[in-house]
Amino acid sequence: MNKVMYLILHCAATPEGKSFTAKDIDKMHKQRGFKKIGYHYVIDLDGTIEKGRAENEIGAHCIGYNSKSIGICYIGGVAKDGKTPKDTRTKEQKQSMYELVDKLMKKYNLTLKQVHGHYEFANKACPSFKIEKFRQEFNEWKAKQNSKTILLTNEKKNGILPKIFNFLFDILKSYFKK
Repeated sequence: MNKVMYLILHCAATPEGKSFTAKDIDKMHKQRGFKKIGYHYVIDLDGTIEKGRAENEIGAHCIGYNSKSIGICYIGGVAKDGKTPKDTRTKEQKQSMYELVDKLMKKYNLTLKQVHGHYEFANKACPSFKIEKFRQEFNEWKAKQNSKTILLTNEKKNGILPKIFNFLFDILKSYFKK
C-alpha cells in the first residue's frame, strides 16, 4: 500500500436492521471475484468494529483510490425495501465510526477533509449520507469528547484521588519523622 491519503466511508447496501457481518461481505466479495473482503473495517449494527483487510494491504473498495486509502463500511445503507438509499446507521455505529475515523486520522496524520464518501469517487449513493453531514456530526462529537476530557481533568484535581494521596503522604511523613 502507498501512503494512506484518504479514509473512504461506505455502506454495505443491506436493508435497515438486517444483521450482516464482515464474514458475509467477504463471502459476497469472493463471489464477485475478489480474493477477499475489499474493506479494511466493517461496523456492525451494534457498533462492533470488525477487521477486514489489513491496513497495509491494498483495498478493493474504490477504483482509483484503493492503493492510497482505508475503506470503512457500515452495515446498512438502504431502507427496509432493500433498494432506497438511506442513512441507517445506529447510534452505536455512528459512535464507532467517529472513534475509528478519529483513531485513523491521528495514525495517518489526516484531516477531516481527507475523509470521503464513496459517492464522491463513483456514481453511487454510498454511504447513503452526505460527507458534509458526517463532518459536522464528527466535529460535534469531537467537541463533546474534548469537554469530557476537561471535566475528567478537573475531577482529578479536586476529586478523591488527591485527597487519598495527601492522606497517605502525611502518614509516610509522620512515620519517617519518628
